Amino acid sequence: MTAETEADQATRSTPTRRSTPTAHAARRGTQLVVGLVLYALSVALLVHSGLGNMPWDVLSQGVSRQIGWSLGTVTVVISVLVLLCWWPLRQRPGIGTVANVVVIGVLIDPFLALLDQLPDPLPLAARIGVVVVGIGLNGVAGALYIGARLGPGPRDGLMTGVVGRTGWPVAPVRIAIEVTVVAVGWLLGGTLGFATLAYALGIGPILHVLLPRFTVPVPPAVAAAEPVEPGEGR
Repeated sequence: MTAETEADQATRSTPTRRSTPTAHAARRGTQLVVGLVLYALSVALLVHSGLGNMPWDVLSQGVSRQIGWSLGTVTVVISVLVLLCWWPLRQRPGIGTVANVVVIGVLIDPFLALLDQLPDPLPLAARIGVVVVGIGLNGVAGALYIGARLGPGPRDGLMTGVVGRTGWPVAPVRIAIEVTVVAVGWLLGGTLGFATLAYALGIGPILHVLLPRFTVPVPPAVAAAEPVEPGEGR
């Protein structure tokens, strides 16, 4: 089951509480921003652990090491390039899509600088703890961001665009994209390791549990006024 399907089910199964459009929009916007900030922190935690990155961050780190740009800058550039791929796939970005590019990309470097204040090197047990916290935090961040229902992240929109244009199943398309970016990133010098595998195995179950709790119910009036385009993290 995809995060999009889970978000739809959560909305249908959660009673819609009476609220003003302003309050509803404020909740969605706040949840989006908090989710993206925590997402950037979770990326920085896994990178700092040195035990492996999330799939797309393996690529970003590899490119960063080859050209000398900061990880945050490379993340923004890759996000923009991925967005350009949306055009032939006829994907439409939402406000959450733009916020994803800006907030995560801008905050990764400051969070990494903050984590650099920790003792170096960290003991292996501490680094594993950083990975566990990072993956758990990423699950919370993803559920908040997805649950805001304000547009898919660039990378997820690429996946859904390919699925929509080809009719291929979601799982093989996602696996193919992520295996490709991990392989290229590893060849460029990105860190592939225990944390990469742990993230791949753990993030799905975490989102499955948390997403129904964080998905914002969409009142009928709001649903009629705007398309709902839930995303799946980045």
